[in-house]
Amino acid sequence: MKFNWGTGVVLAFIGFITFIMYFVISMFSSENFKNDLVTEDYYGAELLYQNDINKIKNSEELTENVSYLQTSAGLKIVFPKEFDSKKITGKVFLYRPSNKQLDFETSIVSLSDSNLLIPDKRLVDGRWNIKIDWQYKGNSYLFKESIIY
Repeated sequence: MKFNWGTGVVLAFIGFITFIMYFVISMFSSENFKNDLVTEDYYGAELLYQNDINKIKNSEELTENVSYLQTSAGLKIVFPKEFDSKKITGKVFLYRPSNKQLDFETSIVSLSDSNLLIPDKRLVDGRWNIKIDWQYKGNSYLFKESIIY
């Protein structure tokens, strides 16, 4: 068989197509490249996003907003001291972007003081997205932030 430029072009095309097929198959079959949506009902959550915007606006109008501190015991969430802590309700959601199995939600039922402690054993070092959706006397507030623990 004689090797000429036509044979080289055909072999180059076959090599390129083989490489692309290998790349596509390995991307679809590998567990390292699985990407999930943040929520299962992404589009339904997007329609309710205006409520979140209103809650964030309410939070920004407070004289003192929710804050957090990293302590040796864990993550301490501090609510505004001007509010009666027994009347604060809501949920704290911690989302780990790199591992969905580490995500968890904690309810804010009745606080004895204006602090909520998330134990250190529940938090792995790294990046977390924290979302605190809380209510006080019929008003809803939302605090969102990315933290490095």
